[in-house]
Amino acid sequence: MIARITGKITFKSPDYIIVDVNGIGYQVFVPLSTYYELPDIGDSLDLHIYTHVREDILRLYGFLKSEEHHIFEQLISVSSIGPKMALNILSRIRAGDLREAIGKGDILKLNSISGIGKKTAERIVIELKDKIGYDYASSIHFLPGNGKNNLTDTLSALINLGYKKGVAEKVILDVGRELGDDASIEALIKASLKVLSK
Repeated sequence: MIARITGKITFKSPDYIIVDVNGIGYQVFVPLSTYYELPDIGDSLDLHIYTHVREDILRLYGFLKSEEHHIFEQLISVSSIGPKMALNILSRIRAGDLREAIGKGDILKLNSISGIGKKTAERIVIELKDKIGYDYASSIHFLPGNGKNNLTDTLSALINLGYKKGVAEKVILDVGRELGDDASIEALIKASLKVLSK
């Protein structure tokens, strides 16, 4: 099982790259997110590798970031999702955004990815939501200092008012981005309730 490759890139295209390791060229399939960050031809690189073996097929899938490698392996654990579809998903959405969508159960966002139907989107959420390790607190990193506290307090207030946590989180994040990091709790609650009442 090949888990990592370090060598010189001798060919690159949006579909796959070739990495030379001591005279042996490895064909590695990569998502567009990795492709856009590749070094120039002749430069060295280090890739996280997933080795896919099936009957007479052996393919290597490579990622510059361990986060992408990890979520790729989680995606292919979902029934009906193979390496090709998982690569397609990561080519169209950042790993962090994908984790957030799964963690929040955002079926619409997953369904908007080319090649992902509603049933597949639902299956991804059902099978991965508890495994994905999505943390609401980490998704409010865009707000410094009191901004984070205000969002957390607003979430608590909405939950106390009877709104479901998942629904409240999504609304608060959207409202927080719109109002900015200096928004008061009162303003956040008022704006959130306006959205939730629609």
